[in-house]
Amino acid sequence: MAFNTLLVELGVEELPPGAIDALSDAFAAGIAEGLREAGVDFADVHAYATPRRLAVQIRELADKQPDREIERRGPALNAAFKDGEPTKAAIGFARSCGVDVEQLIHLETDKGTWLGYRFTQSGETIDALLPDIIARAVDNLPVPKYMRWGASRTEFSRPVHWLVVLYGSDVVDACVLNLNAGRDTRGHRFHAPEPIALAHGEDYLNALEDAYVLADRQQRRERIRQQVLIQAESQKATAVIDEALLTEVSGLVEWPVALTGGFDARFLDIPAECLISSMKANQKYFHLLDDSGNLLPAFITIANIDSRDPRQVIEGNEKVIRPRLADAAFFYEVDLKRSLASRRENLTSVVFQQQLGTLADKANRTDALARHIAERIGGNSDHAGRAAQLAKCDLVTEMVLEFPELQGIMGHYYARHDGEPKDVAQALQEQYLPRFAGDLIPQTSTGQALALADRLDTLVGIFGIGQRPSGTKDPFALRRAAIGVLNIMIKAELDLDLRELLEQAAAQHPALPHSQGLVPEVLDYMLDRFRAWTQEEGIAVEVYLAVRARPITRPLDFARRIRAVHAFSQHEEADALAGINKRVSNILAKRDSEKSASVDPVLLQENAEKSLHEALKDKRAQVAPLFAQARYNEALDALATLRDPVDTFFDQVMVMADDEAVRSNRLALLTDLHSLFLEVADISELQQ
Repeated sequence: MAFNTLLVELGVEELPPGAIDALSDAFAAGIAEGLREAGVDFADVHAYATPRRLAVQIRELADKQPDREIERRGPALNAAFKDGEPTKAAIGFARSCGVDVEQLIHLETDKGTWLGYRFTQSGETIDALLPDIIARAVDNLPVPKYMRWGASRTEFSRPVHWLVVLYGSDVVDACVLNLNAGRDTRGHRFHAPEPIALAHGEDYLNALEDAYVLADRQQRRERIRQQVLIQAESQKATAVIDEALLTEVSGLVEWPVALTGGFDARFLDIPAECLISSMKANQKYFHLLDDSGNLLPAFITIANIDSRDPRQVIEGNEKVIRPRLADAAFFYEVDLKRSLASRRENLTSVVFQQQLGTLADKANRTDALARHIAERIGGNSDHAGRAAQLAKCDLVTEMVLEFPELQGIMGHYYARHDGEPKDVAQALQEQYLPRFAGDLIPQTSTGQALALADRLDTLVGIFGIGQRPSGTKDPFALRRAAIGVLNIMIKAELDLDLRELLEQAAAQHPALPHSQGLVPEVLDYMLDRFRAWTQEEGIAVEVYLAVRARPITRPLDFARRIRAVHAFSQHEEADALAGINKRVSNILAKRDSEKSASVDPVLLQENAEKSLHEALKDKRAQVAPLFAQARYNEALDALATLRDPVDTFFDQVMVMADDEAVRSNRLALLTDLHSLFLEVADISELQQ
């Protein structure tokens, strides 16, 4: 068996930049999976892609499937022969195997002896296997939108123009998307437009780089990054490299060349975010900052050509960006002619959700809830209410209609221009925080009240109309909203009762069709998000389950308990005490009717149970103030010392004594033990 390099390249017209990575990875995965299913050995798989090609290179690919030993079982021996002569069953089986009866063998099994046939099946060659494998990989690509071209009925994301399938130096006879495979690839559309004959699959990357094409996605991305940094350094500036923009730009070029251009400094009079959004969204430019973090009137563009006169390319980009920035300036100037508050009336015609009314209705509900939260956290309720009324007003401004990603940001600018209180203006931007895992949370109490109120209103409203998230469907991003609420309460140390806030939120919705049991349902859903939060913190899920078993409705308290139980779980006594608590829990569950209200010291007979009773009294007195102050770590550390008296109790005392009074008293003692730990969590859940 020989091994060689396989190269498959599909040449296309410019692919959508946002789809290239997914298409490239899927193409490589599809071919690799097809080879695995066929049982063909190979070493490593590399996916390459540019706007004009999808390619897969597989090294040390075997030239055929391995031979296989095949064993077929026929009729039972006693049915295969009669009076020493083969029966019709034996003759038919031999014929189906293409041999005479004399060439069959006897197969011994635990169920008897059977007539059989054993032979070696030669593996198919890679040339025979590849056409179908490649075709299936192409058919299964996650093409965002198919198109046809010319008179052909062939469909793909973009028109296809060439197909390369090389195994070593040999062309594999394959036909995909009506293209016959060859060895000719294409270089850069302008720098090297002529076909390039590849002598071997290993020549691919070098041949393309000589033809002004960087086929390796990561290499192309990093070259862009380095070129941008060099250009910024030459301007004594700092380039802001957004990773999403970097990926998108790398999907637009095959031979990146970074160039620096500029724009009129007068545009800096409008908010920097407006200019940045225009440069990124419309032109795919990287912006530059000075040493103080202020936007500079300059940009870096990535050309797809190494021009002999780069100044012309720069001037062309400057000419294009000028009207874009002028549009942004125009939108800003138009928006400033009206106060943000005056746009409140426009929200009455913008539907938030058909059953939940307009954005104006949502603003009123959020107003009441934000005021309530602000009072609870020591904020300014009037400012929270004002922020709630203004929160969505920037959605109907010209700037945000053009650049939706500026919502909240423009609200902040317009509120400051209108003379709104500083924390109100800040809250309009903070309402969307945190936007993702690890993001900042609102820093002002007004922003915290608004961010919580807005999310809680959405959660209660959407659950109330029966649209709870299911599977991967979460059109209103309720998971993110729930996690956002938890993060704000925990990181800002807001000791709020989630049940009480949900009841307040539900009270703002007068007629929800699914109001029955709504608050408990939303509460459970939100507290269940702590499972993911716990895992992100690197804490075992058993710790979450231990706390979740208790009726805790304050997220900050929930988080403190999780951290305390996690720390406790690291103690050497933890596993034993968890096991004991599980044992106690099982005993009490089975004997619930026999449990006594309290321990009667007179009925304590054994020294071990007397010692445990005294230890529990001492510990309860010690930990009571710790529980009251939510100092759970210290409380559990103190309870960890109960291991010895508890072990002694179970070693020396028969809980289920014959005397009913003694038995009930001992069950009450165990109840005291169990309830002490339950003040923090059900640590029996740690014993899995």
